[in-house]
Amino acid sequence: MKKFNNIYIGALGALLMFSACNKQLDLNPHQSIDQNKAILTAQDVQSTLVGAYNRMGLSDLYGGGVFVYPDLMATQTDVSFNGTFQGLTQMADQAILIDNTFVSGTWQDAYQVINQTNNVLANLSKVASGDKDRTEGEAKFLRGLVYFDLARLFGKDWNDGDPNTNPGVPIVLTPTVALGPDSYVARATVAATYAQAIADLTDAEAKMPETNSFYATKYSAAAILARLYLQQGNYAKAATEANTVIASGAFELNTNYAAEFPNPGGVNPVHIDNTPEDVFAIQVTSQQGTNSLNTYYASKTYAGRGDIHVNDNFTDIYGATDTRAALYQYDDPTDNTTTFRCRKFDNSIGNVHVIRLAELYLIRAESNFRNGSSIGATPLADVNTIRARAKATPLTAVNVDAPTQLADSKSILDERIRELAFEGGFFLHDGKRIQQSPIGAVPYNSNKLVFPIPKQDINANPKLKQNPGYGAE
Repeated sequence: MKKFNNIYIGALGALLMFSACNKQLDLNPHQSIDQNKAILTAQDVQSTLVGAYNRMGLSDLYGGGVFVYPDLMATQTDVSFNGTFQGLTQMADQAILIDNTFVSGTWQDAYQVINQTNNVLANLSKVASGDKDRTEGEAKFLRGLVYFDLARLFGKDWNDGDPNTNPGVPIVLTPTVALGPDSYVARATVAATYAQAIADLTDAEAKMPETNSFYATKYSAAAILARLYLQQGNYAKAATEANTVIASGAFELNTNYAAEFPNPGGVNPVHIDNTPEDVFAIQVTSQQGTNSLNTYYASKTYAGRGDIHVNDNFTDIYGATDTRAALYQYDDPTDNTTTFRCRKFDNSIGNVHVIRLAELYLIRAESNFRNGSSIGATPLADVNTIRARAKATPLTAVNVDAPTQLADSKSILDERIRELAFEGGFFLHDGKRIQQSPIGAVPYNSNKLVFPIPKQDINANPKLKQNPGYGAE
């Protein structure tokens, strides 16, 4: 995988270098266009926006990496990493180095997406009035989503110290077109980074349509806002945003849990459209290559490397009738192994489910429970909605006790593990927000659970300061 030297070189050298267009997309993104000539028409703006979507799907971002990496840092008792990539071994060992190429890939790709969305927003005057709100909303949705995850990965958690003083990430809101004094941006605080993400996502929710093919919609923005507010502990707003999505009726739980993870069988690439449950998903086709979740979780029979092995007692968290347990199995006989695997990602070009309806039910349930409210439904009703789809025995009560990963647990946090395990980096992000200790071998607020700012960016930008625990650079 090609890496760029720093975010400034990356922003310039790859300003509008986009991956090949998904054949389903309406416009082909430009290839290596001179910045002064790149965005002259409304079609150029739309092409730039499509390019931002495509770059979101790169392997170190929402092509899977942004979800795989945090889980590797937090699942030492649930999985083992058996691959040869030293950068991923560092994550699993909670001993990341400042030159980790996977970390730098996430940083570089994220800021290239931000730069592309900034180009779209800077050229809205070229967009027809009927398309302007949608275009602005989509660009702000992508930028807000990226800033939220950058804050979670490269900064301390919201409840770990003071977010008003803890460093977040640089906030860049205008296109980078040439190197100069303004190119070197210091890190904003965690609070400021969250505020930017909230502003972008709130504006996106107001301006995007309810339906928009497989692109982001107003409900995509509401869903990510619900996730963000839950991470902040703002339970009233989390429940409200989650309820907005659920009550819309625009999405529905698949009848069978396994239907959310369609598997064509074998290594032959088959693109499968979003399911009715997907509130926002990254489209993956054979033109873009496999997603990282498939690469690391799936066996070679399903085109993966199979580097992540699930401990075979992981399914103890499921009751006897719970169909979700069926997504964890030993390898098929052709592999000649007895390795236990998560089988959610066996489609080598399966779409990456960034957020799905089931998570919104669980966000609403937890937020209502913690806030003593019943926006939309009671916490028990929401949890049992999820369990009913999985054919699990309904609960008679719920709580928010620390997860035990036992089948008889009534904790909503355990239900999140049963439903969402290995999909969204939740082992790390949930562990931090509930102050679970230890996470792996370290406390929830350990510096080892925060990504370092990539070494090349520290060297290139004198205003960037490194995270604690990674040296004085």
